[in-house]
This record gives sequence, C-alpha cells and structure tokens, in this order.
Amino acid sequence: MAVAHLLLQHSAATGNAARNRVVPPAILLVLQLLCGALGADGATSFRFTNACQHPVWVGALHGASSPPLARSGFYLAPSATSRLDAPSSSSWSGTFWARTGCAVDSATGRFSCATADCGTGDVACEGRGPAPPVSLVEVTLAVPGSGGQDFYDVSLVDGFNVPVRVAPSGGGGGDCRPAACAGDVNAMCPADLRVVAASGGVVACKSACNAYGSARYCCTGQYGTPAACGPTSYSQVFKSACPAAYSYAYDDASSTFTCSGASSYDVTFCPGS
Repeated sequence: MAVAHLLLQHSAATGNAARNRVVPPAILLVLQLLCGALGADGATSFRFTNACQHPVWVGALHGASSPPLARSGFYLAPSATSRLDAPSSSSWSGTFWARTGCAVDSATGRFSCATADCGTGDVACEGRGPAPPVSLVEVTLAVPGSGGQDFYDVSLVDGFNVPVRVAPSGGGGGDCRPAACAGDVNAMCPADLRVVAASGGVVACKSACNAYGSARYCCTGQYGTPAACGPTSYSQVFKSACPAAYSYAYDDASSTFTCSGASSYDVTFCPGS
C-alpha cells in the first residue's frame, strides 16, 4: 500500500546506515495522518445513510466472483449511518438496497419485509437477492491501487421501492458524479404496476417486466439486444422521475457512471427528504 511505499522511499533516501534507526517523529506523524486518510488497508468503504422518515433494513449481495462483505443485512434507523468495507486486495462487485415494512412474525419467528424482502427469514440476506420491486445500487470496484475505473449506477430495472443515491468520495479520475433516483416513482406509478399495502398506500412500483413477463418488456428472446429493445411507455414513467437511473435493461447511455480512486461510496436512502 502507499504508506509502505513511503517507508521504503525514506529508507532508501537515508542510506543503509539508517535502516535500523527509529523513524523521525515528523515523518511518523505524516505516515499516521496518511494511514487515517487511506484507511488501515486502503480498502474502499461503503457508507450508508438513512434520510427516510422511516427505518430501512439494508440488504447487501456480492457478485458471483466476489467475496461477501462483513454483513449482508442490517437495520438502519432514520438519520442513522453505517459502514461496510470492500476487500483491500481484489476487485469487488455487488448490489445494495433498502427493505421497508419489516417485522418478525410472532407466531413463526420469521423476519420478513413488505418490499425488497430477501426471503431468508432473518435480517441477514446470506447471499440472496431482493424480491422485486426494488431500487438497486450496483457497484463494480477496480482492484485497489490499480488505477482502474469503478462502475456504479442506480437501477430501476426491477422496479422501485425507495429513492436512493450513490456518490463517490475522494475520486481522482472519471466523472465521479452521483448516480441517483431521488424522485418518488410510487407517486406516479401506473395503476397496473402498483404494490399497495393493507393501509391502501403505494409502497412500491413494479417494472413492466415484473408485472407482465413479456420478452418486449424484459429485453429477452427476440428483444435481447440494445437495437431491438428500446424504451417503452412504462419505462419512460421511471425515466421521467429519475433521469439518471436505469429504466430498462439497455438504458446504458445516461445511466452508467465511472470513477477511479474513490476512497468511499456514500449510499443515501431518500436523499431528497
């Protein structure tokens, strides 16, 4: 890592006779400050903030070739924050989302959520993804220190449940702009896509693929290429509310973001509230 490289540079600069000396206090202070800025191992971190007026239960799922993070699900109260660290020695890909309306069944002891439930019966998702509809944050990190680009986005391909934003911090290359869906898609959800709670309120909005399962809406079969699968009247509802988010499978041009060298990614639920 960078701090170790600085130590080697100091040793070389002072000659062989200096190898057994104590590092001067001024240099030690600089190294300590660098350690604090870079983190103990240079790993990228994910910082989660719940700006919603209600609690959420965060879900985390690692990609098939990526190791799991320290937690795959956790409770996040309104105004609360939390953090997860990515691996320090390899690339990493995965997704994050918010579950809402969660509770434990007093009869069975099983934990479940009204939206984006991962079906484990527990707060931890343990390698299982969310049930749609769900607003997803998708991240692919380059190997730390490689200079490669990270890719990240907000996807509504599987529908919408809560507004969300992901923003890199400390990046030195690429656009490094926030990706977000800050609009309330539930408020403008077409009647045939709505998920309605027992109270009568709309708690999520299905994608047309999830609602109807047709190849046209799912971009599969004869529609399985970017040229054959364009936006639909349904996907345009999502796009009008959240122009920077994926609204269908091939909505890449305005929805994929890149950054290199970011020290953290800040994931905020209900960023506009």
